[in-house]
Amino acid sequence: MFVILVYDVEQKRVAKVLKTCRKYLYWVQNSVFEGEITEANLIKLKSELMGIIDQEKDSIIIYRFRTTKYSAVEIIGIQKGGQDMFL
Repeated sequence: MFVILVYDVEQKRVAKVLKTCRKYLYWVQNSVFEGEITEANLIKLKSELMGIIDQEKDSIIIYRFRTTKYSAVEIIGIQKGGQDMFL
């Protein structure tokens, strides 16, 4: 499946969330990741993130797509991150 993950977390947890997301997805822009991921790896990612964030103060949103067949991406300005930045 293809996912887009966006997060809004307190500054002291940003580095940990960023590092965790980069293990599974491509960094697209500040606080935004995307990529193909298996259901098992999505479960792992979510579990790791749950151990980092404060659910009373932080927010993570994951958009799931079965296919990207009918999707298009338009970038205005510079392209940040991307597949070449995948660790």
